[in-house]
Amino acid sequence: METLVSGLTEKKDRTAEAVASIVIPIYGEGSHILNSIRVIDNLLKENHIYHKFILIDDGSKDNTWQQLEFLAYGNTDITAIRLSRNFGKEAAICAGLEYADGDYTIVMDSDLQHPPELIPEMVKIWREEGYDVVEGVKNARGKEKILYSLGVKVFYKFIYKTSNIDLSNASDFKLLDKKVIMAWKQLPERTTFFRGMSAWVGFSRKPIGFDVKERVNGKSKWSMIRLIKLALNAITSYTTVPLHFITLMGIVLFILFLIIGIQTIYMKITGRALDGFTTVILLQLIIGGSVMISLGIIGIYLTKIYHEVKARPRYLIAKCIKGGKEV
Repeated sequence: METLVSGLTEKKDRTAEAVASIVIPIYGEGSHILNSIRVIDNLLKENHIYHKFILIDDGSKDNTWQQLEFLAYGNTDITAIRLSRNFGKEAAICAGLEYADGDYTIVMDSDLQHPPELIPEMVKIWREEGYDVVEGVKNARGKEKILYSLGVKVFYKFIYKTSNIDLSNASDFKLLDKKVIMAWKQLPERTTFFRGMSAWVGFSRKPIGFDVKERVNGKSKWSMIRLIKLALNAITSYTTVPLHFITLMGIVLFILFLIIGIQTIYMKITGRALDGFTTVILLQLIIGGSVMISLGIIGIYLTKIYHEVKARPRYLIAKCIKGGKEV
């Protein structure tokens, strides 16, 4: 099979000979993954960007892995990893970063919604301006429902206000210097959020805008439930503010109950006490709702502690083809 990519064994930091690790998580993209890889590969070759692919199949149920095997066998510049099941995009990115050994790493999606033509500009910024992180920021998010778009804005605003991590219009489309990857590998948590973790490690960074393109084929694998889970995971990973909401809620309710209690005693003493059925019902609903919300917030954090204490691996690898052969 014709070699798809070009690479150099000798790596020189931030020069034209520097080698990029292209990390691409993949799930259910068998219908177009070969074309996507060729598009990216041809563009990088045209711009003389030496690179190696790290392709991670996140437990796809279609023919994705067969296509990746076709690419990887006999090709020393492609590493194909198959996870034992669907662990999720975050875990797939983790697997790719663990195998990344280039002078810098580029993380991008397989559906070409992250425009490959932006990569040369990202590499130029990394090489000539010396930034350690070049992150793709969405100018336009593509076709999204109004409710979803509003939810995303609220989520990013909340993260920024509570943790001082600005993820506004952030994406997984990033260029990371080797030292950033080494710092990222020191983060031990099992439940990961790549955008937040890559922002938390710091280093010099520069945003670069892009418009989200239409998918080359198929449809998004992200359901509303999965997006909500991702948002909850991100919020509870980078801020404890929801726990403080419980304390604030308790203080507000205590003040409210104190006022109502004083009023009730006064009405009783003056002989003007009235039937308080409605008031009692409302108080029970407020107290009950507050308690359940508080328990829910605490439960989310306990769940995260539970998963971290078990210390299970982020992912399991069923098969890996590296250097043109299975390892």
